[in-house]
Amino acid sequence: MVTVSRTTVAVVGGGPAGVVLGLLLARAGIDVRVVEQHDDFNRDFRGDTVHASTIRLLDELGLGERFRALPQSRLDDFSLPMPDGSRLLLGDFSRLEPPYDHVAMVPQWDLLDLLVTAARQEPSFDIAMGLAATGLIEENGVVTGVHLRRRDGSGDAEELRADVVIACDGRNSVLRRAAGFVPRAFPVPFDTWWFRLPRRPGDAASALTPAFSDRDVLLSFPRPDYHQVAYFAPKGSDAALRAEGVGAFRARVARLRPDFADRVDAIGSMDDVHVLDVRMDRLRRWRRPGLLCIGDAAHAMSPAGGVGINLAVQDAVATAAILVPALRHGRSGPALNPALAAVQRRRRPPAVVVQSAQAVLHRVVFERAFAGQLRNGPPLLPVLLARYVRPSRGLYARGIAFGPLPEHAPGWARR
Repeated sequence: MVTVSRTTVAVVGGGPAGVVLGLLLARAGIDVRVVEQHDDFNRDFRGDTVHASTIRLLDELGLGERFRALPQSRLDDFSLPMPDGSRLLLGDFSRLEPPYDHVAMVPQWDLLDLLVTAARQEPSFDIAMGLAATGLIEENGVVTGVHLRRRDGSGDAEELRADVVIACDGRNSVLRRAAGFVPRAFPVPFDTWWFRLPRRPGDAASALTPAFSDRDVLLSFPRPDYHQVAYFAPKGSDAALRAEGVGAFRARVARLRPDFADRVDAIGSMDDVHVLDVRMDRLRRWRRPGLLCIGDAAHAMSPAGGVGINLAVQDAVATAAILVPALRHGRSGPALNPALAAVQRRRRPPAVVVQSAQAVLHRVVFERAFAGQLRNGPPLLPVLLARYVRPSRGLYARGIAFGPLPEHAPGWARR
């Protein structure tokens, strides 16, 4: 048996982009239903860096105080290790105007819970957890809804009809594939292995510093109670790393970060190390009549710079700002095509800029590291800029904190 439901906007994917979009549309009085395939948001090693552009947006939405009450740590600078053991300050967030002078590290489930709680105060908002999209509903070449099924296979199938469907379902987007969209893939030289280590008194609280040793790269993010650690190795290394065993992996971590040597036993087995198959791709066309892809569904980002969440949130803000006037005029289906095209025109350039910068970072840092070329320190140009062109520290910090073309909350969404 198939049940049929109806909304104005169907948002598939309950990550940051989908939930922010749902909140903004609901504050405009637009009926919106967000569909999330998982039963909750409690999953480790999702992107947790909340940049200044997103913090400012939360303030504009009247959620800043609640956001700052969440458990979090902050990153105040970004530095590179030098051969003599010193650190080269590359990005200094303190040069930015408070309160947007840092990057916050917040568990993504806490951020999503905050946003959903705020959205549920709006009568036109609905969220369905545990429902997975299985395909698109099409009529005469126009997307008019999505097919849904409970993730565990129980219960009836559902047809969710909508004036427009927004795919926010990530880099493995079911809807993108169902629409026949094939992204252009860009080479990425590494995968990432995530794990946790205990945090001890005296550990650095606010610095983000990579570590290089021979052909290894490690990056740690301080959290209130632990370090979230990312180990980078050449793409396709997962089987070899796991075959070496947990003892060899602990030794790699201790060699990269001797200050972590006293706690690597917290990695009980390689089951505690979670691999991310890193991809970077981008759709040439983000939309078709009745359907729009945003966030990772439109442009999967490398973890370099930790900008993925924030770029997706900016996509959501622009989508709401452009769609709401058209929806208020009663447009749907093909009549929304100009608005969907406007979203792509606005948000594609920032995605291109960020991915281009990430590609440079891949070549200059990661490829050189894997070739053993960083043992004598980082490339000369960033060293010279950081040491002798001090304003570059602020420019670099601003580029990370706000990114290209940061969006502001529309007036009707502010509280």
